[in-house]
Amino acid sequence: MDITVQELKQKLDNGEDFIFIDVREPHEYSEFNIGAKLIPLGEIPMRMDEFEAHKEDEIIVHCRSGARSGVAQELFRRAGYTNVRNVTGGILAWYEAFVK
Repeated sequence: MDITVQELKQKLDNGEDFIFIDVREPHEYSEFNIGAKLIPLGEIPMRMDEFEAHKEDEIIVHCRSGARSGVAQELFRRAGYTNVRNVTGGILAWYEAFVK
């Protein structure tokens, strides 16, 4: 299931508890980020065990446009994670909605 940037902002503003992962590259993250933990997409398979205790918890992944985070979402799902959400439109949508 996906999540819009508006829904994500509401969750962040409300201080809701979820795991938040940015799957972009470090140079993209340093240019602009919204506070997620940086784990580039290529590292997701090797670092998935960091989240083993959270297989049922909400995990929200995002990237620049939603494509790489969609891949990350699928990797998590295949590994048995049940509540992984992809940010529709990624950081581009966030920027358009809240920064521009």
